Amino acid sequence: MLTFSYTARDTAANKIIKSRVQAETEAEAAKLLMAQNIVPLNMEVETEKKGFFASLNSRVPTKEKVIFSRQLSTLVNAGLPLVQSLTTIEEQTANKTLKNVVGQVIGDVNGGSSLADSFVKYPKIFDQIFIALVRAGEASGTLDKSLERLADQQEHDSDMMSKVKGAMVYPAIVLVAILGVIAFMLLTVVPQVEKLYHDMGQELPFITMILVQAANFITNFWWVVIGIFALGVFFFLRWIKTEPGRRAIDTFKLNVPIFSGLFRKLYMARFSRTLQTLLQSGVPMLEALKIGADSVNNVIVQEEIMRGQGKVKNGKALSVSLTGEPYIMEFVPQMIKIGEQSGNIDTMVGKVADFYEKEVDTAIKGISTAIEPILMVCMAGMAGLLVGAILMPIYGLANTAS
Repeated sequence: MLTFSYTARDTAANKIIKSRVQAETEAEAAKLLMAQNIVPLNMEVETEKKGFFASLNSRVPTKEKVIFSRQLSTLVNAGLPLVQSLTTIEEQTANKTLKNVVGQVIGDVNGGSSLADSFVKYPKIFDQIFIALVRAGEASGTLDKSLERLADQQEHDSDMMSKVKGAMVYPAIVLVAILGVIAFMLLTVVPQVEKLYHDMGQELPFITMILVQAANFITNFWWVVIGIFALGVFFFLRWIKTEPGRRAIDTFKLNVPIFSGLFRKLYMARFSRTLQTLLQSGVPMLEALKIGADSVNNVIVQEEIMRGQGKVKNGKALSVSLTGEPYIMEFVPQMIKIGEQSGNIDTMVGKVADFYEKEVDTAIKGISTAIEPILMVCMAGMAGLLVGAILMPIYGLANTAS
């Protein structure tokens, strides 16, 4: 199917418009437009750009998607036709990738596709949650409300992930600083200590000798060190994309000291918020559970939720289905049970999401408080090792000389 960009006269609004439409031929494209009281004045086939440079900057930031959702919700709520709403957004969008995608979506919608089906073609930009909410909104005639909920959900998720990443930045900076100091000492100070001992005909202490050997190896075979490091990073990145690798990393996140509580609460918050948003928009429970499971981005927790979905499919209550799973925190099925009894599961799941989002904030503050003394102890240990290996031998030589 080809994409045609066109300039045409909208006879209903009595104005000139520019947009895109998808069809097998130019004649078919013109026929589709005429059926909508749009008279084409000029039409050209768009050629798809491929290659490495075309794939660069293909990501669309969450902020851009939130703005897109809110703009489309506002325009649809104001009563503008869908194609006109999309065209208005396309003209105002600065992100080139999103602008091109919206243009393609306009062509699909003009060609008779639903908005959800048009979004399905771009899974890297519009995820399952996005598609499900748009589809539910189109089916119920509440597309504007679905898009507004979608924007809220994206903002919640983005805020949480930003906080979690922020909590990881300080330890990473300190670790890099420690490695930098060690490298500096090995490559500059240690060789001077070795020379001093050699000139005085003294034998190096054991710890200092180890550091000297390490420094000599790095100096003489730096290319080997860089090669080993690069290969290690390459194979590690390949490994974590495999099923065993991803399972190992996700299991580690759920059990690593200090951070495990943060990750578990984060997964519960994401699952609960996604489930609330989907249920409020009219997405069926089984589909909402499937999408909610995918949203946690952890295969272990995902499998537990999917086991719960299977039990729900067989007739069990959701609260019962999720009870007893190792990484589904007890508060989740407890609150869902209250929702089942009151007939307001979506409301209670929303309260669960609110609770765990606050818990994530508390956990981040706790980690920030706990990690600083731990890092200070590590730095003190490294400093002590370097002092023992470098300064103490020098002090010993001074005593010998005196």
